[in-house]
Amino acid sequence: MPPRAEDLTLQFSDQAISELEALKTHYPTLKSCILPALWIAQREYGGFLSEEAISEVAFRLKRSPAEVQGVATFYTMYNTEHKPGKHKIEVCTCLSCHFNGAFRVRDYISEKLGIKNLETTEDGMFMLEEVECLNACNRAPVVQVGDQYYGPLDEKSIDALLEKLRNTDESTVTQMADQIVQVQLMAPERIGTIQ
Repeated sequence: MPPRAEDLTLQFSDQAISELEALKTHYPTLKSCILPALWIAQREYGGFLSEEAISEVAFRLKRSPAEVQGVATFYTMYNTEHKPGKHKIEVCTCLSCHFNGAFRVRDYISEKLGIKNLETTEDGMFMLEEVECLNACNRAPVVQVGDQYYGPLDEKSIDALLEKLRNTDESTVTQMADQIVQVQLMAPERIGTIQ
């Protein structure tokens, strides 16, 4: 059963509500709109799908919170475990990256930031996460931050990347969620023309 509005603290902005209403027209059922709604929620809730964010999506799509939670936790692209920090550094540890030093990269970043896999720095700036293939084997070892890939990496390029991210005002986590929402909002007939 969907949650009731009076039981929730709704945080979607007017823009988010408008975007969700537009996205609903792109899908045959409200259930099929869960994934795009989760991207809106991830942006609106600062990069993290809290219990409140899940409940708001459930309310707005007339779904049960359990159903929305099941979808959100099934996909690794959604941040449901804990707040990811302003910048989530995803280190590819698949075969090509592994053979080209992915674990040295992971360990160096871990040492520089004082965090381990799936941890966030105390200042909320960075999160480190090992991920499976980023499909950029020609750039191994590679990391993803937001929608950008960086590689091949060594200590010097990692230092430069961390400094660049420290001086970036906008959260790459919420920025990526917003970019995904904007692509989804494109008229369905235009999606086939993107090259």
